[in-house]
Amino acid sequence: MDPLIGMGALALMGAAATIAGASEDLESDIGSQSNPNSQVQLAPQMSYPHRIYNKAISGEPPSNALMCAIGGTIAYVMLNANFSAVLALTIGSLVAAMVHGTYAVTSYMGRCSSQKRFKQMVYLDVLRSHTPAIMGYSFITTFSILVVSYLMMTVFAHPFPLPLLAFIWGITVGAIGSSTGDVHYGAEREFQDVEFGSGLNTANSGKIVRKAESGIRSSMDNSWFCAKFGGPVTGIAFGMTVFLSGWITTVFDPSKGPTAGWESVIAGALIVFIMIIYNRKIEIQARKAFGPYKEDKEEAA
Repeated sequence: MDPLIGMGALALMGAAATIAGASEDLESDIGSQSNPNSQVQLAPQMSYPHRIYNKAISGEPPSNALMCAIGGTIAYVMLNANFSAVLALTIGSLVAAMVHGTYAVTSYMGRCSSQKRFKQMVYLDVLRSHTPAIMGYSFITTFSILVVSYLMMTVFAHPFPLPLLAFIWGITVGAIGSSTGDVHYGAEREFQDVEFGSGLNTANSGKIVRKAESGIRSSMDNSWFCAKFGGPVTGIAFGMTVFLSGWITTVFDPSKGPTAGWESVIAGALIVFIMIIYNRKIEIQARKAFGPYKEDKEEAA
C-alpha cells in the first residue's frame, strides 16, 4: 500500500475518532450515563428530586459497543447487498440511534417511576427535549465509529469484519468517555458547593446541585458545560488513540518483516513513555500555578 494513501486514511480515521469521542461524552452527559450517574440516581432518596435525564442503560463501554455493533451489522449487510458505503453507514447509524433512543426512553421512565416514593417526577418535557439530542449524538458517534471501522477494513485490509471492528471501537470509545470525560462532569458540576479537588465525602452523596445558570438544571445544562472542555478532551483522547495506534504500524509495517514489527513496538513504547513524562510535567506546572493540594499543606505544616 502506498504510504501516502495510508497516512491520508489514517488522518481521516483520527478526525472521525475525535468527533466520535466528543459526541459520545456529550451523549452520556445528556443521558447521565456515566460514573457520576450514581449520584443522580441516589439524589431523590436523599430528598433531592431533580430534572436530570437519568437513563444509564448500562456502563458506557457495553452500551456503546451494542450501539456500534448494531450499526455495523446493518451497514455490513447493506454493503454485501451492493449498496453504496455512504448509504450503508448512514442507515446503520440511523437504526442504531433509534434502538439507543428506545432504550433511553424505557430506562428513563422506569428509573424515575420507580422513585415515586421519593417524590421523583417523570417529566415528559424532559423526555421530549432530551431524547432527540441523545439520539442525535448517538447517530454521530456510531457513524464516526463506522467510518473508522470501514477504513480499517477496506484501506488497511483488516481481517476482522465491520460489525466486530465497530464492536471493539464502541467499547473503546465508551471506556475513554468514562475515564476522560467523567472527570469534567463529576464533583465540579454536580457538587459545585464542594471545594474543587477535595473529593466527595460520603455524607454528601446524592446531594447534587439542582439549579443551573438560569432556572432549574437539566441534562442540557450539563451537556452545555461539558461541551466547553470535557467533550473536546474526550475526543482528542480517542482521536490520539486511533491515530497513534495506527501510525506506528503504518510507518513501521510489520508485514515487511520482523524488524519492522519490532520497530513498531519500540515506537509505541516510546510514545507511551513520552506521554508519561509530559503528563508529569503538566501536573507539576498545575501544582505551582494553582497552589499545593491539601495533603501538601498538611505535610508542610
